[in-house]
Amino acid sequence: MRLYSCATFIFFPTQLETAFCSSPFQEEHVGVSKQDIREWIWDYMESQNLADFPQPVHHRIPNFKGASRAAEHFPRLQAFKMARTIKVNPDAPQKNARFFVLDSKKTLLVPTPRLRTGLFNKITPPPGATKDILRKCATSQGVRNYSTPVGLDSKVLVDLVVVGSVAVSEKGWRIGKGEGYADLEYAMMVSMGAVSQGTPVVTIVHDCQVVDIPEALLEDHDLSVDYILTPTRVITTGCERPKPAGIAWSKISCEMLGKMPILRSLRHREEQAGKDVTLQDGPRSPPGATRSPQDLAPPELGSVPPSSVQIGNLPRDARVSELKRALSALGVAPSWLTWQGPQHRAFLHYRDPAEAQQAIACLQGFRLGANTVRVVLARQQRASDLVGSHTTEPLPDHRPAIAGP
Repeated sequence: MRLYSCATFIFFPTQLETAFCSSPFQEEHVGVSKQDIREWIWDYMESQNLADFPQPVHHRIPNFKGASRAAEHFPRLQAFKMARTIKVNPDAPQKNARFFVLDSKKTLLVPTPRLRTGLFNKITPPPGATKDILRKCATSQGVRNYSTPVGLDSKVLVDLVVVGSVAVSEKGWRIGKGEGYADLEYAMMVSMGAVSQGTPVVTIVHDCQVVDIPEALLEDHDLSVDYILTPTRVITTGCERPKPAGIAWSKISCEMLGKMPILRSLRHREEQAGKDVTLQDGPRSPPGATRSPQDLAPPELGSVPPSSVQIGNLPRDARVSELKRALSALGVAPSWLTWQGPQHRAFLHYRDPAEAQQAIACLQGFRLGANTVRVVLARQQRASDLVGSHTTEPLPDHRPAIAGP
């Protein structure tokens, strides 16, 4: 048996003597991290032959033997019976939970993988679907084949949320796989008005995933759970810890923002509403901030200031208005934009080199149309390089402006 050392304490995993294992993570042990707990759970499930396909379970929401039995508790919950629209995460151990939602003729919403193409997909089985077809609809392949996107303006109301967990405590404290998607999904639903503090949250895990979690590890953006379903029991946590009240923008990186169009749209909405949407990896002027007239003077034609960013590989049919909207949604709108459509490029002009560097970070991997754009700090340009360029002047209220129809 492997020896684990977690900071200030040492423990030995023991064989399961009952249907569930006791926790080695006692609250008096300071120094244990969320990752320590994840690694212990993953290693223990593999070593005790509790893990199920896909394997290894490391760095996943672990599937486990008995997941279908744990899910059988789900339709018996009063919260399930009362719900009309249920969001269930797409991981393997929640497959049967998704089936029960469809079989009960309730609306099933499943988050899109890594939130790349939106937040939800609605699963719509074909007319007259048998239980076998419903089970296929509940798989990852079925989610792909029988789903339609749910837009940001759909006004959807979610009555019950099911999330995956790596570890969870009887108090309702939860640890995911470390990427933060479940927490972010919930926070985005709050921002959309799809859930409230009273919306129940359920997780389905193996008994050995129910452990004591030190309260010191919890952060404001961490999602808690109200019900824990295992193969042997149903735990009503009675958790009174507030759930996330919305998106914690200070926890969001430019890279994440660049990969999630719906997150950019939500950020733009909240910025327009006057909320602080400062990102994790770069300062930004608060909404409504103004600049002095001298700061708003456009660059001289024939040169590109050192705090400018060049965007290349723009699509042939790209319009400056498309780029304008995308930059605004990302939160990296420049003071000025020089548009060179025939050369498939544009220059974004910033007054602060730090702003230019933040824009470069946010735009890594950014796609406009079918093209992934190239983004670099612009070199000094000759006047002849800028022939045919279009550079705009500031708006009357001295807000940052960019070119375009």
